[in-house]
Amino acid sequence: MNPAEFGNIARAEDDLWWYRGQREILIGLIDRWLAFRAVEHVLEAGCGTGHTAKFLADRHGWRLTALDLSALGLDHARRRGLSRLVQGDITQLPLRSGMFDALISLDVIAHLESGSDLLAFREFSRVVRPGGLLVLRTAALECLRSRHSEYIFERQRFTRSRLVSRIEQAGCRVLYATYLNALLLPVAWLKFRIWEPLLSAPPASGVGPAAAWLNNLLSLPLAIEAQWIKRGGSLPIGQTLLVVAEVRP
Repeated sequence: MNPAEFGNIARAEDDLWWYRGQREILIGLIDRWLAFRAVEHVLEAGCGTGHTAKFLADRHGWRLTALDLSALGLDHARRRGLSRLVQGDITQLPLRSGMFDALISLDVIAHLESGSDLLAFREFSRVVRPGGLLVLRTAALECLRSRHSEYIFERQRFTRSRLVSRIEQAGCRVLYATYLNALLLPVAWLKFRIWEPLLSAPPASGVGPAAAWLNNLLSLPLAIEAQWIKRGGSLPIGQTLLVVAEVRP
């Protein structure tokens, strides 16, 4: 990821509508799929600033290891009070096999070149014990690439069928897969395919402050989706993909 984006993310994660909404969705997903399993030791593969790792460790009492390729990201995580930090590449995890009960990786796979994602999925399934769970989130649909995508060095986006296929090739059984950010999809398509090309502006971060009224308004569609997903519902199309998979014995 573009190193310049770490600071933008760190300043926005507490309150920006996108992060608030994604946290609510993740909470519902974890409560549905992980709450009744024996989960103690969890890896976040690609922890960024460590915000999510700290939030999940505090909420669930997990022994959480946070890994990232970037020393800058790990510095942010360390300042948040995280102590189990590992610097490493998700395609070659410097961790022993079967040591985790679950693995979470959010918005990381899109930064890998096509083909390298399968290496990462195989590493994910290697370090999680048989029967353990993977929770993965990534960018969806190539037609939604944007100036922000270019700025953060996003290299690929997925369809649900392609993502499920790759995860299953790596030795996992997909239990649940859905698109997210569906209700805002028409707005996103107009912005990324019509408005941005008209401006011909250079790549730029899409993470930044929003007026309070706009921030609250944009939070509503994700809050609705969070309730639907918590009940086990899925969405047929959207800007993001979310998958829960089980490592095969």
